[in-house]
Amino acid sequence: MAATADNTLKSSTRQMIKQGFIPHLTTSFPFSSSSPSRTFSSPPPPPPPPQTLFQLISDHHTRRESKLSVDDHRRIKLQDRLSKLLQEPPFGGDVKLTVIARDGFKVSMEVHKSVLAEKSRFFAEKLRGESGISHSVEISDCDDVEVYVEAVVLMYCDSEDLKRRFRFTAERVSKVLSLLKVSAAMMFDLGVLSCLEYLEAIPWTEDEQEEVISQLGHLQLHHDYASEVLLRVSSDLSTTARADDIFTTLISSVLLAKDDKSRREMKALLYRLLKEDASNDSSRIDVSKGALYHLCHRCISSLVLCLSEATGTEERPDRGVIMSEITREADNIQWIVDILIGKKIGDEFVKIWADQTELARLHSKVPTIYRHEISRITAQLCIAIGRGHILVPKEIRFSLLSTWLEALYEDFGWMRRASRTIDKKLVEDGLSQTILTLPLFQQQIVLLKWFDRFLNKGDDCPNIQKAFEIWWRRAFIRQYSPEADNSQLQITLCDYPN
Repeated sequence: MAATADNTLKSSTRQMIKQGFIPHLTTSFPFSSSSPSRTFSSPPPPPPPPQTLFQLISDHHTRRESKLSVDDHRRIKLQDRLSKLLQEPPFGGDVKLTVIARDGFKVSMEVHKSVLAEKSRFFAEKLRGESGISHSVEISDCDDVEVYVEAVVLMYCDSEDLKRRFRFTAERVSKVLSLLKVSAAMMFDLGVLSCLEYLEAIPWTEDEQEEVISQLGHLQLHHDYASEVLLRVSSDLSTTARADDIFTTLISSVLLAKDDKSRREMKALLYRLLKEDASNDSSRIDVSKGALYHLCHRCISSLVLCLSEATGTEERPDRGVIMSEITREADNIQWIVDILIGKKIGDEFVKIWADQTELARLHSKVPTIYRHEISRITAQLCIAIGRGHILVPKEIRFSLLSTWLEALYEDFGWMRRASRTIDKKLVEDGLSQTILTLPLFQQQIVLLKWFDRFLNKGDDCPNIQKAFEIWWRRAFIRQYSPEADNSQLQITLCDYPN
């Protein structure tokens, strides 16, 4: 009779363990402070006072009628997942393993010492001793009980089973990283390898990529496959050294592209990538200043050639194609100038553009409908100078206006009407500010010429009367004349005793 009762009790206890819940441990296996677990256990709470039958019925109805909280739903789902996990391996061994969450929630299971010792170097060290001795082990203060339980379940799988499990469950990256962390803490090498293989094979979002890099950097795994995983986001020195060539090739391809729609899309894409701010990263892979200016010179040379052919005396059957090439090359230069300004290396281009007297001469002989895109380059530079994004000496600023301001005036009406991307006020403000950075006598030369042109052209000429007003006040109303400094600077030398 006693034997039967004892067997019934053991069967009942094993069933409770299999479902994952037991009230508390009777003994604990001591772990060192360097282990991924602690061995303290909170004492069980005092039993509640007995309730009357009426109170029990009332509480039952109250619980049914009240809505479950978010935490209650989460706990119920967790218990369901744990119950399924604990039904998988053939539990019932000689080690009672209890995993306790930070909020006191606990899960217990009977596992085999031989499995733990074979799969985990940590448990192999901690569970050394005579065979036949039962152990009781706690892993306390866990941030995710489910992950710890699943890591133990995975110890019952061989290599192929693990691969199959990951493949068919399609785990999230964050879940695999959690399993990787726990497996590394338990020195579960096969689990670590399986997690790394899965991470290497599946796609990541950009947010997941940051998680992977952060976790692998934190764990500092000395594992060859960890390096394989990071190959997706790191490059060797040879790739870095070729970055400038790669960027130059990409930009050159865009400049020569045949399909206009694809060309616009790739221009926007490369501009966005090149503009990404990584100024604090000295090892940043980037296109060099020399490469960009080489492309600028190439485009300007091509533009001069197109204009020369377009203004030739001979009648050409391909004249329409040449005119289209003028627009195209001007657009190419605008794009590269945008990149130079964004990277704050556009100063040199202002001088290059100011020196294009032959190009400006040819420009005046081409119909406005084809040439106005060239004047947008001048407008770009004036806006950048007016905003302080380009800093060049006053001689270069005046040279730029001397070479290209007439062309900008001539094309302004077409620029304003033909392009939706032109902001009239932005161009006028940039031009005004550029003029006002010049010495006062040069401001006078530029603004008096503008005054006559604006009277005759109206809206087809930039309206920079605000700059005119500022110049007028500087020149005639608030004249500044430096006062002579009659003060004398006196220096007194004193010898101090040693």
